[in-house]
Amino acid sequence: AHAAPGAVPLVPPLAPLAATPASAMAPVLQRYQLDAASLEHIYTVKNGAARAAAFKRFYDEWRSALDALPFDSYGVDDRIDWVMLRNQIGFEQRELEAAGQRQAEAQYLMPFLRPLIDMAEARRLMQPQDGAQSAAVLQKALNEARAATGRLASSPAWDSAKPYATRSTASRAVRTIRATAQDLKDWYEYYAGYDPQFAWWAKRPYEDLSRELTAYAHQLQERLVGKSTKLLNVTGDPIGRAGLVSALQREMIPYTPEELMALAEKELAWGEAELRKAAREMGYDDDWHAAMEKVKTLYVPPGQQTGMVRGLAQEAINYVTANDLVTVPEVARRSWRMDMLSPEAQLVSPFFLGGDTILVSYPTDAMTHEQKLMTMRGNNPHFSRATVHHELIPGHHLQMFMSARYHPERMLFDTPFYVEGWAVYWEMLLYERGFAVKPEDRIGMMFWRNHRAARILFSLGFHLGKITPEQAVDMLVQRVGHEPDNARAEVRRSFNGDYPPLYQAGYMIGALQLRALAREMTASGWPLKQFHDTVLRSGELPIELLRARLKGQRIERNFAPTWRFYQ
Repeated sequence: AHAAPGAVPLVPPLAPLAATPASAMAPVLQRYQLDAASLEHIYTVKNGAARAAAFKRFYDEWRSALDALPFDSYGVDDRIDWVMLRNQIGFEQRELEAAGQRQAEAQYLMPFLRPLIDMAEARRLMQPQDGAQSAAVLQKALNEARAATGRLASSPAWDSAKPYATRSTASRAVRTIRATAQDLKDWYEYYAGYDPQFAWWAKRPYEDLSRELTAYAHQLQERLVGKSTKLLNVTGDPIGRAGLVSALQREMIPYTPEELMALAEKELAWGEAELRKAAREMGYDDDWHAAMEKVKTLYVPPGQQTGMVRGLAQEAINYVTANDLVTVPEVARRSWRMDMLSPEAQLVSPFFLGGDTILVSYPTDAMTHEQKLMTMRGNNPHFSRATVHHELIPGHHLQMFMSARYHPERMLFDTPFYVEGWAVYWEMLLYERGFAVKPEDRIGMMFWRNHRAARILFSLGFHLGKITPEQAVDMLVQRVGHEPDNARAEVRRSFNGDYPPLYQAGYMIGALQLRALAREMTASGWPLKQFHDTVLRSGELPIELLRARLKGQRIERNFAPTWRFYQ
């Protein structure tokens, strides 16, 4: 069937796509990603020595092969890809070494574990197992685990003056023991029932050891990790200043962690001043907490949140289209959908999540009365006005749509400074352009802006050892205006290990980079739409390399970030 007259076509102009020049480095990036995934497929025992050795060799050989490529003959895009791949490999090498050091630090809490890891890894690598020998290894580990349990029972607990281990080290040991117990279960079930002599020898020592590992991990958790609070129960694993510097090097950010925290304090102070202005317009003088409290009460009734979200999404699409700010392909405009977050997921993600599917956080009938009110208050229309366009168009949905179609091989360089930075950059740009007309909407948008600044402070502060998870919750409640349950969920999400250490800082810092770059390019004559479209067609890159691409700068092998983007 043909489209009706005047309908927007679903197919973009194909001639420019067909004329895209061939890339020397794109196949190299694709091969690196596929080969790394193949190694991950076989080396599934995360703490295995064979896994570490295989990946060390993989990174070393890739680095040498990369150095042998004819870099000097490459154009801008291939040079960018070469520099980025070498940077990525260097980061992976540092991470591999750091992971080994972190395991070594916790080894005294689990001295019986290494032979079990080796046995699980040997099974995965299809090496034959002997039932009698395996039983001897299991029994030796069982005896050592019982001895460790005895030592632990008489050791200083987490809340004593000199505990037996730091909470983060103990938490790391608990995670490793539980992961190994699962690897051991997979190992046992692979043979049991298939190999009669194996089960005859190994059944009883395996079952005894499995129970002992579970009990020991629980005792470690209770005695050395403890409960930070009944509601929070977040320990996290700080990577320290050296770990942050390594991660910033990977992201090509030429600032120290301390400089970024100072930047965040300035941004938070600016945001608080904006809140006071809006509060005065609402008749609350300078008491922005009271004004925000009023805004939180303006939530929609149960059952109406999805309709409200749909309206906000359409408003944002209409705004960027009418103002000619960015190209929105028709398939992108049509191809997002909406689902609800489960009550369990809302404990970690109390607000929207997005991409091609926006996941809506709003109460279900099974929640407690207090949980229902907190979720409704935290997802009122004025707060949601920023988050809907952040998740959909012009934010993540449009961004991911374009990343899959332009330089998809650059997804290897996945970085929150680009991914989250793009979405927050649009929050900043629309705020500057007066998209939020009413003071209630400005309070909603500024709530999120200040949230990003606070994320820099508490995430970097945590990894530097300056801020605890409990202090992070207090900061979100007092300085940003979060509901307590929502603040706890945000901190859980930040420190539960699902996100890399710089992820939370990447939102605002990446946005500030993009804002500075937009100002540079528009000052040199680029229309905003050209800037936005070119960014979206450049693939996922650290913003400083994106800047080099847009400016056509010559990139050398020894490229290092120098751009001081924050004024």
